[in-house]
Amino acid sequence: MSALKDLPISFPGLFGNWEFNPDPIALHIGHGIYWYGIILAFAMLMGLLLCMKQAKRFGLKEDHVLDMVLWGVPCCILGSRIYYVIFYLDLYRTPDGGLDWGRMIAIWDGGLAIYGTVIAGALLAFFYARHKKLKLGALTDLAVMGLLLGQIIGRWANFINREAFGGLTDLPWRMRLWTTPYQYIDVHPTFLYESLWNLIGLLLMLFVISKGRRFDGENTWFYFLWYGLGRAWVEGLRTDSLYLFDWTLMGQPIRVSQALSLVMAAVAAVMLFYHIYVKKCSAEGLLVNQLAKAEKTAEANPESLPESQGEIPDSAGISESPEEPEIEEDLSDGGEN
Repeated sequence: MSALKDLPISFPGLFGNWEFNPDPIALHIGHGIYWYGIILAFAMLMGLLLCMKQAKRFGLKEDHVLDMVLWGVPCCILGSRIYYVIFYLDLYRTPDGGLDWGRMIAIWDGGLAIYGTVIAGALLAFFYARHKKLKLGALTDLAVMGLLLGQIIGRWANFINREAFGGLTDLPWRMRLWTTPYQYIDVHPTFLYESLWNLIGLLLMLFVISKGRRFDGENTWFYFLWYGLGRAWVEGLRTDSLYLFDWTLMGQPIRVSQALSLVMAAVAAVMLFYHIYVKKCSAEGLLVNQLAKAEKTAEANPESLPESQGEIPDSAGISESPEEPEIEEDLSDGGEN
């Protein structure tokens, strides 16, 4: 089910006959400069600013954030596009069964998947942390805050495009879209559900989770738990899900994002339980606290201070012991639109 992009959007149960009819193209130049791209760029910028503002709380520097962004933006866009194309591969085939490479790279026509972004971002964070000798957990704890803010804003690009909506409903907050010039549908505004869910998650992360962190990686696992639960719920309402090829479970096609979200949330819950209740981690092991301790020691012995902020010998990674599962193995399980 798809909606026309040149007809109005309305919320009849909330605002009566008031309608909103945005043109998806902001500037008609070349292929067009779309509001979708403008909103995503703004979302990235806001995420970057938040990370730069919060960096010191995690024992990191603004330069670390800027370096990650320079590499992260192209890598994450590529990852999100590859993920989308893989699961919608039939859309990019030619009549003779070959692949239409031109359409595959036509990102301006839409087709990005947030889980592809997460997977690419996780891999980049792992290699960047190893290269810079940073704690992976501290780096990802900061990154997921910017990611959440980006997702909150970015979902409104789906609103402008009349996409990523849910099934039919008669709830008071239903969204009305037109499928033909003479026929409309009232649907769940799932873009709004996910945006609000992520907003609550970000507020919890900023004012509760981050302030009480007991180990580097706690924000990260909370993100996967919170987003996984919310996305599994929202995905069940959507009408444009990516499906796991032609595989079925109990006679029903498997929604990629819903299955991945549930697995991700389960893994995150286990990891949080392990670190908090089994390993009983304390805030003393946080990178930011280790650096603060090293700075105090340096007052008596200047040579004891690490060469650069954020570097901790023999402790790069989300875990603090060699036996503990490394985050890269679990993060690679998470990964949609």
